[in-house]
Amino acid sequence: MIQVAINGYGNLGRGVETSLANFPDMELAAVFTRRKPADALKISSRVPVVNVNDAAKWTDKIDVMLLCGGSAMDLPEQGPEFAGMFNTVDSFDTHAKIPEYLAKIDAAANKSGKLSVVSIGWDPGLFSLMRMYMGAIMPNGLTYSFWGDGVSQGHSDAIRRVEGVIGAVQYTRPVADAMQRVRNGELPSLKLSEKHTRECFVVAAENADKERIANEIQTMKHYFDGYDTTVHFITLEELHENHSTLPHGGNVIHSAKTGASNAHALEFSLKLGSNPEFTASVMLAYARAAYRLNSAGETGGRTAFDIAPKFLAAGTPDEIVRGLL
Repeated sequence: MIQVAINGYGNLGRGVETSLANFPDMELAAVFTRRKPADALKISSRVPVVNVNDAAKWTDKIDVMLLCGGSAMDLPEQGPEFAGMFNTVDSFDTHAKIPEYLAKIDAAANKSGKLSVVSIGWDPGLFSLMRMYMGAIMPNGLTYSFWGDGVSQGHSDAIRRVEGVIGAVQYTRPVADAMQRVRNGELPSLKLSEKHTRECFVVAAENADKERIANEIQTMKHYFDGYDTTVHFITLEELHENHSTLPHGGNVIHSAKTGASNAHALEFSLKLGSNPEFTASVMLAYARAAYRLNSAGETGGRTAFDIAPKFLAAGTPDEIVRGLL
């Protein structure tokens, strides 16, 4: 059994715990948290709850640690730190900063003799692979990524880090007309604001400056800057009543031509009832790969581009070929 640990028990961490039931070759060994372990975390499994400062004591008990913190504040520090102790998988999703982040992870994991897989989920992650496959197979074309309609965990977490915000959810919504133009093979040149809108539902602290909060959200680099972003201020009760589920999804569409006039449309789509549980499932498959590769002597940082599909699947190489090829 592959011994996995959860670091950070928010939506994604709970998603990992739930999704582990579908991975019979893995079991949850521990949950690491910055909170006091005595504080009642509602862990459904009977596993140790450990203060994150004691993680070094667990290096011989954990095969892979899943880092479930946010990309805005947590992972830039936690990623390199824990890559220096464990095999890790994370869902770092600030696209513009992935190369810089990967370099730091690679250095830490090579030094420790571990293997760390970064930016794993559906975008970045599965959508990244689709963009690569589609563009490689049909180079005479353009690839478009549409996200939503649904809740973005990373963007919601970024809003919650704004001073004066005590709760928030952000919905990414694709522009239907833009998506249809791409499906029609028009190959349009689309700005960010022409592909998506972002809608934020925010609970502000009492007496907080809502105008400042809205401006800080709408101008947040790498998250909302350049998008048509609407900010609604609501009560905590409204947040819990109307925005407690976490659906998401999206489409990668590639329009291309071969020969003089043969048009091709390639599309990969996801419709997710639970963004965190699906993201957790992708991370667990890559945790299996991280364990296998490190057991074979590989170290350093990896992305979804670096790992062959056979390392993700349960079963022997022969079983995989016979069953899937």
